[in-house]
Amino acid sequence: MAELEREDGKEKKSPKKLIIIIVAVVLLLAVSGGAAYFFMSGDSVKGVKAEHVDADEVAVPAEKLYFEMSKPIVVDFPKGSTAKHGRITLSMLVEGAETMGFLTKNEPMIRNNLLMLMSAQESRVLNTREGKDMLRKLMLDAVTAVLVKMSGKGKVNEIFFTSFVMQ
Repeated sequence: MAELEREDGKEKKSPKKLIIIIVAVVLLLAVSGGAAYFFMSGDSVKGVKAEHVDADEVAVPAEKLYFEMSKPIVVDFPKGSTAKHGRITLSMLVEGAETMGFLTKNEPMIRNNLLMLMSAQESRVLNTREGKDMLRKLMLDAVTAVLVKMSGKGKVNEIFFTSFVMQ
Protein backbone atom coordinates (compact mmCIF):
# COMPACT_ATOMS: atom_id res chain seq x y z
CA MET A 1 0.00 0.00 0.00
CA ALA A 2 2.96 2.20 0.38
CA GLU A 3 3.38 2.01 -3.35
CA LEU A 4 1.82 4.57 -5.59
CA GLU A 5 -1.00 3.23 -7.68
CA ARG A 6 -1.11 3.90 -11.34
CA GLU A 7 -4.30 4.33 -13.19
CA ASP A 8 -4.22 5.06 -16.90
CA GLY A 9 -0.50 5.85 -16.67
CA LYS A 10 -0.87 8.60 -14.09
CA GLU A 11 0.36 8.45 -10.52
CA LYS A 12 -2.13 8.73 -7.65
CA LYS A 13 -0.90 10.55 -4.55
CA SER A 14 -1.25 8.88 -1.20
CA PRO A 15 -3.86 10.40 1.16
CA LYS A 16 -1.27 10.31 3.97
CA LYS A 17 0.98 12.72 2.09
CA LEU A 18 -1.92 15.11 1.51
CA ILE A 19 -2.85 15.06 5.21
CA ILE A 20 0.76 15.77 6.25
CA ILE A 21 0.94 18.76 3.88
CA ILE A 22 -2.36 20.18 5.16
CA VAL A 23 -1.29 19.78 8.82
CA ALA A 24 2.06 21.46 8.08
CA VAL A 25 0.33 24.44 6.40
CA VAL A 26 -2.15 24.83 9.29
CA LEU A 27 0.71 24.74 11.84
CA LEU A 28 2.69 27.29 9.85
CA LEU A 29 -0.31 29.64 9.70
CA ALA A 30 -0.98 29.21 13.43
CA VAL A 31 2.64 29.98 14.39
CA SER A 32 2.88 33.02 12.10
CA GLY A 33 -0.50 34.32 13.31
CA GLY A 34 0.59 33.95 16.93
CA ALA A 35 3.85 35.76 16.26
CA ALA A 36 2.03 38.58 14.46
CA TYR A 37 -0.41 38.93 17.37
CA PHE A 38 2.44 39.03 19.90
CA PHE A 39 4.31 41.80 18.08
CA MET A 40 1.21 43.82 17.14
CA SER A 41 -0.42 43.68 20.58
CA GLY A 42 2.17 45.98 22.15
CA ASP A 43 3.70 43.38 24.46
CA SER A 44 7.37 44.03 24.88
CA VAL A 45 10.05 41.57 23.94
CA LYS A 46 11.34 41.67 27.52
CA GLY A 47 8.21 39.86 28.69
CA VAL A 48 6.35 42.78 30.24
CA LYS A 49 2.66 42.39 29.52
CA ALA A 50 0.52 45.35 28.57
CA GLU A 51 -2.29 45.93 31.04
CA HIS A 52 -5.83 45.62 29.78
CA VAL A 53 -7.87 48.76 30.47
CA ASP A 54 -11.62 48.91 29.97
CA ALA A 55 -13.03 51.86 28.08
CA ASP A 56 -15.07 52.80 31.17
CA GLU A 57 -11.92 53.10 33.30
CA VAL A 58 -10.14 55.57 31.00
CA ALA A 59 -10.64 59.12 32.19
CA VAL A 60 -11.34 61.18 29.10
CA PRO A 61 -10.40 64.79 29.66
CA ALA A 62 -13.39 67.09 29.50
CA GLU A 63 -13.70 69.39 26.53
CA LYS A 64 -12.45 72.91 27.23
CA LEU A 65 -14.95 75.63 26.33
CA TYR A 66 -15.25 79.39 26.74
CA PHE A 67 -18.14 80.88 28.69
CA GLU A 68 -18.88 84.53 27.91
CA MET A 69 -20.69 86.57 30.55
CA SER A 70 -23.88 87.88 28.93
CA LYS A 71 -23.24 91.52 29.93
CA PRO A 72 -20.21 93.50 31.07
CA ILE A 73 -19.68 94.12 34.77
CA VAL A 74 -20.02 97.86 35.42
CA VAL A 75 -19.20 99.39 38.82
CA ASP A 76 -18.76 102.77 40.45
CA PHE A 77 -15.61 103.12 42.50
CA PRO A 78 -15.69 104.83 45.92
CA LYS A 79 -15.22 108.61 46.16
CA GLY A 80 -11.63 109.70 46.16
CA SER A 81 -10.56 106.95 43.70
CA THR A 82 -8.52 107.87 40.66
CA ALA A 83 -11.28 106.43 38.45
CA LYS A 84 -15.02 106.84 38.93
CA HIS A 85 -16.32 103.94 36.85
CA GLY A 86 -15.10 100.54 35.75
CA ARG A 87 -16.36 98.21 33.04
CA ILE A 88 -15.06 94.65 32.55
CA THR A 89 -16.14 92.03 30.05
CA LEU A 90 -15.23 88.47 31.04
CA SER A 91 -14.70 85.08 29.43
CA MET A 92 -14.03 81.92 31.39
CA LEU A 93 -12.21 78.78 30.29
CA VAL A 94 -14.24 75.86 31.65
CA GLU A 95 -14.15 72.07 31.47
CA GLY A 96 -17.18 70.42 29.92
CA ALA A 97 -20.61 71.42 28.71
CA GLU A 98 -22.06 70.54 32.11
CA THR A 99 -20.03 73.35 33.71
CA MET A 100 -21.27 75.72 31.00
CA GLY A 101 -24.83 74.84 32.02
CA PHE A 102 -24.08 75.49 35.71
CA LEU A 103 -22.55 78.87 34.88
CA THR A 104 -25.51 79.88 32.72
CA LYS A 105 -28.00 78.76 35.34
CA ASN A 106 -26.17 80.59 38.16
CA GLU A 107 -25.06 83.69 36.25
CA PRO A 108 -27.14 86.09 38.41
CA MET A 109 -25.38 84.95 41.59
CA ILE A 110 -21.97 84.97 39.87
CA ARG A 111 -22.63 88.46 38.52
CA ASN A 112 -23.64 89.73 41.95
CA ASN A 113 -20.54 88.32 43.63
CA LEU A 114 -18.23 89.71 40.92
CA LEU A 115 -19.87 93.15 41.11
CA MET A 116 -19.39 93.25 44.89
CA LEU A 117 -15.82 92.06 44.55
CA MET A 118 -14.87 94.58 41.87
CA SER A 119 -16.54 97.55 43.57
CA ALA A 120 -14.48 96.85 46.71
CA GLN A 121 -11.19 97.26 44.80
CA GLU A 122 -9.16 100.44 44.62
CA SER A 123 -8.92 101.78 41.10
CA ARG A 124 -5.27 102.83 41.50
CA VAL A 125 -4.37 99.18 42.27
CA LEU A 126 -6.34 97.97 39.26
CA ASN A 127 -4.28 100.27 36.99
CA THR A 128 -1.30 97.95 37.45
CA ARG A 129 -0.71 94.54 35.88
CA GLU A 130 -0.33 92.99 39.34
CA GLY A 131 -3.66 94.50 40.42
CA LYS A 132 -5.44 93.04 37.38
CA ASP A 133 -3.87 89.62 38.00
CA MET A 134 -4.95 89.77 41.65
CA LEU A 135 -8.51 90.68 40.57
CA ARG A 136 -8.58 87.76 38.10
CA LYS A 137 -7.55 85.35 40.87
CA LEU A 138 -10.15 86.75 43.28
CA MET A 139 -12.82 86.48 40.57
CA LEU A 140 -11.78 82.88 39.80
CA ASP A 141 -12.11 82.01 43.48
CA ALA A 142 -15.54 83.69 43.65
CA VAL A 143 -16.86 81.84 40.58
CA THR A 144 -15.49 78.52 41.85
CA ALA A 145 -17.17 79.10 45.22
CA VAL A 146 -20.53 79.62 43.50
CA LEU A 147 -20.12 76.44 41.43
CA VAL A 148 -19.21 74.40 44.50
CA LYS A 149 -22.09 75.88 46.51
CA MET A 150 -24.76 75.42 43.83
CA SER A 151 -23.71 72.25 42.01
CA GLY A 152 -20.97 70.60 44.00
CA LYS A 153 -18.83 70.27 40.89
CA GLY A 154 -17.61 72.02 37.79
CA LYS A 155 -14.26 73.50 36.97
CA VAL A 156 -13.30 76.97 35.81
CA ASN A 157 -9.66 76.97 34.73
CA GLU A 158 -9.11 80.65 34.03
CA ILE A 159 -10.82 84.01 33.75
CA PHE A 160 -9.93 86.34 30.91
CA PHE A 161 -10.65 90.06 30.67
CA THR A 162 -11.86 90.63 27.11
CA SER A 163 -12.42 94.29 27.90
CA PHE A 164 -11.16 96.33 30.87
CA VAL A 165 -12.02 100.04 30.99
CA MET A 166 -11.74 102.49 33.88
CA GLN A 167 -12.67 106.20 33.66
